[in-house]
Amino acid sequence: MRKRVFCSGTSWLAILLSGIVMLSVHQANAQKVRWSKIKVLVYTKNGEGFVHDNIPNSIVAIKELGKEYGFEVDASEDPAVFTEDNLKQYNVLVFSNTNNVVFDTDAQRVALMRYIQAGGGFVGIHSASGTERDWKWFKQLLGAKFYWHDKNQPFTVNIVDHHHPSVAHLQNRWQRNRGDEFYYLKEMAVNLHVIAVNDATTLAGENPRRLDTFGDVFPSVWCHEFDGGRSWYTSLGHNKEYYFDDDFRKHILGGITWAIGKGKKPDYSKAYATSPQDEVRQR
Repeated sequence: MRKRVFCSGTSWLAILLSGIVMLSVHQANAQKVRWSKIKVLVYTKNGEGFVHDNIPNSIVAIKELGKEYGFEVDASEDPAVFTEDNLKQYNVLVFSNTNNVVFDTDAQRVALMRYIQAGGGFVGIHSASGTERDWKWFKQLLGAKFYWHDKNQPFTVNIVDHHHPSVAHLQNRWQRNRGDEFYYLKEMAVNLHVIAVNDATTLAGENPRRLDTFGDVFPSVWCHEFDGGRSWYTSLGHNKEYYFDDDFRKHILGGITWAIGKGKKPDYSKAYATSPQDEVRQR
């Protein structure tokens, strides 16, 4: 004999509201971008230290995405491009494999802060998490700070949010069969929306420095709204050949898509920073 299960009015209301919220999220993700109105700056400056050989390929990849989808792309490694007058033309800033100190002056740092506060978008790729490591605001923008990585080897990435545009084209488990760097980060923000995690059980051998903060996985792709803007980051993408891989290109494009948001140009009436040390205001 089957048992009938009845839900209370409160339970049904919770289910209904949950459905509405999920529908809204899906609609937001499915929102069409007017690519012809979009302009992207790819920034690739490195300070003293290791410089990735994948940077030229990353520029080519994003410029080819621009040609395919119809958006404009500028690329620069000159920190002088960070002025309010120059940045206001862009919808998204992509920090592609930047590393260590990438600005010459505090005025350039403040220009980045004011751009984000004005509603600008930010995308960080791979070693961008090693950028400006002593600057609190930048670490908050990206969501964490680079700590260490395992040796380059194959491993599996588990998709957590299948509806996010940066991973919606992937299966549940994204096999990095050609190898990549399994990143561990620290000083992670507590309000990150985790999109994908690296599976440490698929790594070879044991390493005493491996972090078990999240058990057998570690966040590798996330996004969040921060200080008026939108920030998306992927720790993947060490190998230069990945930037000619269709799945990885769609991964980056999806991150750019999310960071664009409604596609509006920055509104500097909302910007307030005057120093890199300014605390983030609650909105």
